[in-house]
Amino acid sequence: MSRQSSFLAALVSLLLSAAFAASPLAAQNIWPDRAENLQVLPADFPPDRLRAVMQGFTSSLGVRCSYCHLGEEGQSLRTYDFVSDDNRNKVVARQMLEMLGEINDALAEIEPSGPERVNMWCFTCHAGKPRPMTLEATLQEVRAADGEAAAVEHYAQLRERFYGGNQYDFRPASVEEAAIRFVEAGDTLLAARLLEFNVEHHPDRADGYERLGDLARLRGDRDAAIRWYEATLERYP
Repeated sequence: MSRQSSFLAALVSLLLSAAFAASPLAAQNIWPDRAENLQVLPADFPPDRLRAVMQGFTSSLGVRCSYCHLGEEGQSLRTYDFVSDDNRNKVVARQMLEMLGEINDALAEIEPSGPERVNMWCFTCHAGKPRPMTLEATLQEVRAADGEAAAVEHYAQLRERFYGGNQYDFRPASVEEAAIRFVEAGDTLLAARLLEFNVEHHPDRADGYERLGDLARLRGDRDAAIRWYEATLERYP
């Protein structure tokens, strides 16, 4: 068996167990006897295994079928054109799957650091997001497109939706590091709001108040700096 075939077999096995059993689509007879226009997966790939792989992709990226295929969200999957390549994301998905195989081929040449060899999967990077971006990079993109206020609002929305999951790193130290880099980029307003979110969510953590004191001092607001430093000392005498 070739390396690519071994990788695809492992991928199918993993996604099959993770995605197939509980989906409400599993009971719908929507899968053809033979798939058409498969270019990375084998042309004779069985329909039940194809369904498991597709559902695994949706879970790994946090998307629905319409993300890659031509169809309208909320409509029956029977109305979708799964054969068409007109949706750019479908073409990109093929390229990503081939890239994943190449990465695992390269990893196979590296001496394992533990008893089990580490493999890359879709969710290794995506972790439930269609675009595998960090929290900081996501906020930078929103800020560049729509400004600081939009980035602040987007942060609040992301935390409300994803906190506790592995999509974004909301740990206090990580948010503080992002705020520091925004300061370095000259955006002290967004940095201040992120640090304020931090003390709201982690009121007993002294570092958050100290960072706000540092930022207030940097901005020339002596009174605010003193207030934040006093709050720091209350928590860490």
